Amino acid sequence: MAKKYTGGCACGACRFELNTDPSFVADCYCKDCQHASGGAMATFLGVPQDDFTLLSGNPTAWHYTADSGQGLNRNFCPTCGSRLFTSDLGSFPATVFVMLGALDHPEMVRPMLEMFTKRRQPWMEPQGLRAELPQFSDMPH
Repeated sequence: MAKKYTGGCACGACRFELNTDPSFVADCYCKDCQHASGGAMATFLGVPQDDFTLLSGNPTAWHYTADSGQGLNRNFCPTCGSRLFTSDLGSFPATVFVMLGALDHPEMVRPMLEMFTKRRQPWMEPQGLRAELPQFSDMPH
């Protein structure tokens, strides 16, 4: 039986699933997320690594050292380039951060906070639901 959340890449080569309702969903405006998403921010959800199951495909991991000095692996489909998840974060052991856009049904998840708002583009102000979210200029503690 399929788990509660399923997802994958644009071409369908990589598929994953998980059951955990995320306790951390963030809109992040840090420069790393801007580079990685190719946009003004990235939205991701944190889930326990032991609940994240890769069903198919062989994502490519690119190791990166963030401004914090901690390493992480950005995992993407080697065929279509879709960013899927981040793993092996030094500051968040045993956690996988799934990209919201990789979920089959992203509407099932809502951001809980905005972080690194000091890097938010000046033309992008909190609006609607985002204006109600807790705002953090850096990493929330």
